[in-house]
Amino acid sequence: MPLRFKLTLAFTGVMAVLLTAAGIVLSVLVAENLDSTIDDGLGARARDAAAVVRGGALAATGEPYAQVLTLDGRVKDTSTGAGNRPLLDSTEVAAARAGDVIAEARRDSTDLRLLARPVRADGEPAILVVGESLVQREKALAALHALLLVGGPLALLIASAIGYALAAAALRPVERMRRHAAAFTAAETSERLPVPPANDEIGRLGRTLNEMLDRLQVAFKRERAFVSDASHELRTPLAILRTELELALRGEHTRDELEDALRSAAEEAERLSRLAEDLLVIARSDQGRLPVRPEPIEAGEMLARVAGRFRTRARAEGRPLAPDPSPGVIFEADPARIEQALANLVDNALHHGTGTVRLSAREADGAVELHVSDEGPGFPPDFIPRAFERFTRADEARTRGGTGLGLAIAAAIATAHGGTAHAANGERGADVWISLPST
Repeated sequence: MPLRFKLTLAFTGVMAVLLTAAGIVLSVLVAENLDSTIDDGLGARARDAAAVVRGGALAATGEPYAQVLTLDGRVKDTSTGAGNRPLLDSTEVAAARAGDVIAEARRDSTDLRLLARPVRADGEPAILVVGESLVQREKALAALHALLLVGGPLALLIASAIGYALAAAALRPVERMRRHAAAFTAAETSERLPVPPANDEIGRLGRTLNEMLDRLQVAFKRERAFVSDASHELRTPLAILRTELELALRGEHTRDELEDALRSAAEEAERLSRLAEDLLVIARSDQGRLPVRPEPIEAGEMLARVAGRFRTRARAEGRPLAPDPSPGVIFEADPARIEQALANLVDNALHHGTGTVRLSAREADGAVELHVSDEGPGFPPDFIPRAFERFTRADEARTRGGTGLGLAIAAAIATAHGGTAHAANGERGADVWISLPST
């Protein structure tokens, strides 16, 4: 069932209850008002009749329904319409001896409202009873009830129609947004929902959904770029691996040629393995599930350990490694993850920089910064803002070597520790560092 129908039914139900309650209250108030008016009239007429019966007959009062009763309830005088039977019962007579009493009785199919009060008639104590027919009262109430029975459903119908129109008008922007959203396709991520100009709940909902679509569009673009770049990175080593194996299987080769082919295939397999591990780190980082197990770390020891891993390679390339002792710099982090991030930075410096690679740590503004710098030409200025994006290289023409994920992984590890990653050109080359909260 559409929401506008549900809202209309709920509104109709509430209105029906309210109109019924209002009708009942109105009927009671009108009845009480009519009774009060009748009682006021009976009081005035009783005063006039009391003055007459003190020295004359009751018929002189002109009252259609009147009686004079003795104190024990016997009829002493009566008008024609009142008849010969007492208008009051014994209980009402007893109450009337002490003061005014309002009562009701029936004579000849006519309902009467009575006022009884103690008087003196012919010099003796008596009870004067004056009555008023309730026919007009009943007619007025019947007319009111007929009006409520006709006007109530009509008012309910009109209110329901207005409620339906208002609900439909209020929900029309939602239906418009729904139809627009239903027409979206995966290829149309730039489409947005139509938002009403009013700054109400629906307008805010539309703007919130469009903001969510903006975030999804960014995520889709990032995922598509990730898949495209990953496919490109996987294609190159797979093609080389396939070529090496196919060449090894063709014709006759010497032992050295076969060893060279297998060695090249092993290198590409190793590259594929590293790429798969790097992609797994990136994927876990995107999901916020990159596990870290922090523990106290001496910065100097960490830098020396990372430098030791690259000592042989650096010596072969004639590149000195200079880890700074960084005494007294202690921070909490996952040793394996931080070592992985620093290893990526050192590998990047060895691969693209020149001269000495320096590893250092220092405390600054409540954080610990772990720096890796070189003496090369540094980063191109337009590369620094996107240095930590995935599959980004300073030399886009390069297809062999790194995957363009080293700095991105370092940034992901820093983020997992609540830190940040930075890159800049120093006085003598590139400087890349991760900033982590200090203990």
